[in-house]
Amino acid sequence: MTASANRPETRLATRISFFAAGFAMACWAPLVPFAKANVGVDDGALGLLLLCLGAGSLVAMPLTGAMSARIGSKPMILAGGFGLVLTLPLLAAAGHPLALVLLFFGASLGTIDVAMNIHAVEVDRDSPTPLLSGFHALFSIGGFAGAGGMTLLLSSGLAPVVSAVLAGALTLVAMIVVWPRLLRRPVGEPAPLALPRGIVLVISLLAFIMFLVEGAMLDWSALFVMVRGLLEPAQGGLAYMLFAIAMTIGRLTGDRVVAWLGNLRVIVFGGLVAICGFVLLLTAPWTPLALASFALIGFGASNIVPVLFSLAGRQKVMPVGLAVAAMTTIGYAGILAGPAAVGFVSQALGLPAAFWMLAALTAVVPLLARTVTRVDG
Repeated sequence: MTASANRPETRLATRISFFAAGFAMACWAPLVPFAKANVGVDDGALGLLLLCLGAGSLVAMPLTGAMSARIGSKPMILAGGFGLVLTLPLLAAAGHPLALVLLFFGASLGTIDVAMNIHAVEVDRDSPTPLLSGFHALFSIGGFAGAGGMTLLLSSGLAPVVSAVLAGALTLVAMIVVWPRLLRRPVGEPAPLALPRGIVLVISLLAFIMFLVEGAMLDWSALFVMVRGLLEPAQGGLAYMLFAIAMTIGRLTGDRVVAWLGNLRVIVFGGLVAICGFVLLLTAPWTPLALASFALIGFGASNIVPVLFSLAGRQKVMPVGLAVAAMTTIGYAGILAGPAAVGFVSQALGLPAAFWMLAALTAVVPLLARTVTRVDG
């Protein structure tokens, strides 16, 4: 079984799984205005509908960990992938059942997200060199391809349903390609759903913080640069673009960095670089320097989560499937909680204070780095 994890086709299947998940998830963003028009709701009601997506993911994630421990991650990757294939066209065509479609779409995303990370941990654990940063880079690249490709299709005049069907067809091809190449083994002893404990709880806490920062960057970076007077509203998206590009580049080179520095140094140095990025962002008097800080935050954060997944796969406190599922679920909760937390603090103390809060939370990561890396022995 160990040899199969080292085969090039197994690594390729893992990479394609990450790309397909990022691609399908990002295809939803350009479809949001069309889905809103189909249902005929205002922004507030749309926000409530979008909670269904997160709810579906949060329910599916721990269940996927338990099922992967019993039957392996391969069937769960395929179930999540084929679920995305089915729901992408429905997102563009759905009327009032949109809540149900979003719930199923979120469940499919949650399933493939947990299962592919469990599979990636298994492949990485059997590899002589680190692989997880590269896998996560493919998720980001898939996101760029999904959002850009869907936007291009819609801009060319194709109907939203037709565009979504084409995106679903590409995702289907990806699932067919990976099907025979994924590992077939279970990832641990069958176990009921369980809360994270011991070192897994600490790893999950750090994942929560890093995902929270990522969610806050997505939803608040454009507003922050406008509040600081750094950019005009039409240019606000440049901030997150710099963050996302830096994170992708960091992950594309991350496997070599992890092999060179080791897990402990990557977490410590990555956390410190991200903290420096926040400090620079909040104090720099020159616009180009402040904008460069978003790239600094992205570079610093880029490889911390992949290393945390690797550590979750090496610990012995919980079965791997349940540990990875717990980390992913709590991390995803961070993405959902981050924007809300920033909003509450901003309302009370101002947006700069909220970003100082993000810097303080990020400081917890290097402080606990030695604790979580003890699983390496």
